[in-house]
Amino acid sequence: MYQLYSAARYFCLLLLLNFSSMELLAAAEQKRPNVVIIMTDNHGEWTLGCYGNKDIKTPHIDQLAKEGTLFTRAFANNAVCSPTRATFLTGLMPCQHGVHCYLRPRIQTGPDSYNTLEEFQSIPQILHDAGYVCGLSGKWHLGDNLSPQEGFSYWITKPHGSSAGFYDQEVIEDEKIRKEPTYLTDLWTQHGVDFIKQNQEKPFFLFLAYNGPYGLGSAMKEPIRNRFKADYEKMTFPSFPREKAQPWNFNYGDWIGDLGIIRKYAAEVSGVDDGVGRIMQTLKDLGLREKTLVIFTADQGLSGGHSGYWGMGDHTRPLTAFDWTMTIPLIFSQPGKIISGASQDMMVANYDVYPTLLNYLGLEDKIPAKPAIPGRNFAPVLKGEQIPWSEVVYYEFENVRSIRTRDWKYIERFHESPNELYHLVADPQEHSNLIDQPASQKTRKELKQRLDQFFSKYADPQWDIWNGGKSKTILMTKQLFPDSYLYLPPPKQ
Repeated sequence: MYQLYSAARYFCLLLLLNFSSMELLAAAEQKRPNVVIIMTDNHGEWTLGCYGNKDIKTPHIDQLAKEGTLFTRAFANNAVCSPTRATFLTGLMPCQHGVHCYLRPRIQTGPDSYNTLEEFQSIPQILHDAGYVCGLSGKWHLGDNLSPQEGFSYWITKPHGSSAGFYDQEVIEDEKIRKEPTYLTDLWTQHGVDFIKQNQEKPFFLFLAYNGPYGLGSAMKEPIRNRFKADYEKMTFPSFPREKAQPWNFNYGDWIGDLGIIRKYAAEVSGVDDGVGRIMQTLKDLGLREKTLVIFTADQGLSGGHSGYWGMGDHTRPLTAFDWTMTIPLIFSQPGKIISGASQDMMVANYDVYPTLLNYLGLEDKIPAKPAIPGRNFAPVLKGEQIPWSEVVYYEFENVRSIRTRDWKYIERFHESPNELYHLVADPQEHSNLIDQPASQKTRKELKQRLDQFFSKYADPQWDIWNGGKSKTILMTKQLFPDSYLYLPPPKQ
């Protein structure tokens, strides 16, 4: 009888401990904020009022900056969409994740399609495993687009990465491709709102990835149809420089000063801003604003005439690593948790967001030991703390690698010339290459050494195309990499 009583008591104790641990786990998950990441496409920070623009209307993004911390020196580590998105979601460089250029259709929806992040622990996968419901509304451009990837359960996206327009475009919903007649910017916003409402009682992660403002191709020839048409077709937008086109322009040099293009790009920036306003109002209406971390950023920048260029670093020959392709907006906001109205001028890169976000959420133990991430955790800064920080960012785009400090930038090319060295204090437009100047040789040597050390430390031989590695994407400069080839996984069973 005593043995039976003891066994029963032991069983009850086990049940109590189990329920207690479940309650503790649930409480820990509840303490973590919801996460909304809003990412725009080919978007220079110079277009936003909170970054000094006086022409383009962005009141909602400006308000988000007032309610959070804005980074004035945020940089992308690549010039095009797929590599920068892969870096943002994994914290890795292209020579680590293998996505060196934008994905072509073959990898996105064709028979050879696959998820280029599948072997890594991405932000959405980690948040899913931590109990978050994860939703994507907008551009994916990382492969196998037809079905949800990386822990996402809510999924509406595009079949491809490029944007031919914002109306009457193809989208993927319920694993089928269909034509969407309405304004894509509003579509992505509406699905973001729907996802938040559907999951307001749970921890959620929304990745709202607009395909605007874009700034390229036929999308900029499409007439303005959003609510800014009447106002913007009267404006001249002096915030877009009218500089002489530089010789390295390849696609879009003649767009500099083109008012039709300028007005369309500005209208799409403001269209995104309207969407941000709707998302923020939804959070407030549901009582979730203080419980939600909102991050606003872009995949990479875009020049709207700056330094005599239009586009990104893939729209020049040779490919480039100028600041106008690297600089991006970056805002973190959670009222009561993150310093509001703060402006930080520390140099941060898109690969720093991964460790920062996971540390902020208390998920730093989920950061993989391998491959080692190059990113640094600036989460304490969001709460007003001062931390040691190295003022340097790195860049890698196919045959171009670069190191940028506060004062200098060194650019090196693989099997191509010229290499470049710019003193950014005296030459912010990066027009005067000092690479062969005798007075600059010490700086050149020091920066090259630091660049080499960085890639020696982090590059994965499998994906290091500078040393015979493979690429998950077709290369724009494939003629320079005879030992590299396109990686495709084994056929699906």
